[in-house]
Amino acid sequence: MTNISLDIGTPKPPLVDPIDQLIEAYRPNHGLAQAFYRDPAIFQRDMERIFHRHWHCLAHENVIPNLNDFELFRLGEEQIILTRGQDGTIHALINVCRHRGAEVCTKERGNAKVFVCPYHAWTYANDGALRAARVMPKDFDRSAHGLKKAHVRVVEGLVFVSFATDPLDFAPVAQAIEQSCGVYGWGAAKVAHRESYQIAANWKLAVENYVECYHCGPAHPEYSQTHALEQPPERIEALNAAMEARTRALGIDVGVGNHWQGSALGQEAIDVFRYSLYDGVSTGSADGSPLAPLMGQFGAFDGGATSVHVGGTSFLLCYADHGVIYRFIPKTVDSCEIEVIWLVNGTAVEGADYDLGTLTWLWKITTVQDKKIMEHTARGTRSQFYEPGPIAPMEYNELRYLEWYLGELRHIR
Repeated sequence: MTNISLDIGTPKPPLVDPIDQLIEAYRPNHGLAQAFYRDPAIFQRDMERIFHRHWHCLAHENVIPNLNDFELFRLGEEQIILTRGQDGTIHALINVCRHRGAEVCTKERGNAKVFVCPYHAWTYANDGALRAARVMPKDFDRSAHGLKKAHVRVVEGLVFVSFATDPLDFAPVAQAIEQSCGVYGWGAAKVAHRESYQIAANWKLAVENYVECYHCGPAHPEYSQTHALEQPPERIEALNAAMEARTRALGIDVGVGNHWQGSALGQEAIDVFRYSLYDGVSTGSADGSPLAPLMGQFGAFDGGATSVHVGGTSFLLCYADHGVIYRFIPKTVDSCEIEVIWLVNGTAVEGADYDLGTLTWLWKITTVQDKKIMEHTARGTRSQFYEPGPIAPMEYNELRYLEWYLGELRHIR
């Protein structure tokens, strides 16, 4: 008989995760490798680490202003029924029947006290509770089979959701938004317009484009006529100082702060920063002229704007007379959606206090331009000759975002 010796004394090293290998191979101060835009496994980890773990701005609560209003939202493969219950409470219901998994809500929006599954007619209240389940046994526990829910936080009218079982601490985000968007009166604002853009590019290409203004000069001539952010920071220091002086003279304190930390300590990332418009420019319009009634605490224009970045997918822009919300929504590894939402003073009347076409012109034309840029870039990054280039000094926000993203994608230690 042949003796077989098994060497079990020395444990084998653990297999190295290929995505972690790519992260460790990242060249500092450069763009991402091709796989981060094309690999389905990385996209899946994006969904797990970014979209299922972090908080996302879903809408302004004004989209469901009345009791029993609802609207259906999609994030990746998940669907959320955003409802306002009969007591006014906002719920984020997962659109999956607790019986066989069918979608219980089949309309995009409306007003309903209950949702009836089209498959077997299980009936749910708009707070998610199961109200009826046909011919089930007497011992069936309806209370244990309500619709599952995402966590919800509403701050200054903005509805944030998280799919995480144990969500990241939202308190720093709430405080920062109250001190920034709250000053601009977003809690009392209304939605003037919403527009969605389908982008044939990985969602990160869309976000990377949004967070840097190195491209603003060559790609967005209309935006660059009014916004000094298209200049290097050292060139707009005087403009920013004058803006802050005007803001203080109005008796307004707009909270700012960079808390763009990773989630290792359990907190959500948020950054609030201010930047100047050019001299004589009041707001983000074609010629800098006012677009709508002033909002919040602003009794006059201060010649500036406040930008708020939250959790990697939600970006808020505050002008004295209107607001803009940018939502970045993944669809597949090589496609995403951007929704742009315009806010105005809640008492403003379209046609009398503002013209919708004029209000939305700048960010419509800018987003159409960005769509072309992102899709050009997506096609380029598919080339066998693509190689990540160096990040320019003006792309400091993109570099910060990339470092944050790679940190979030690493295996949790």
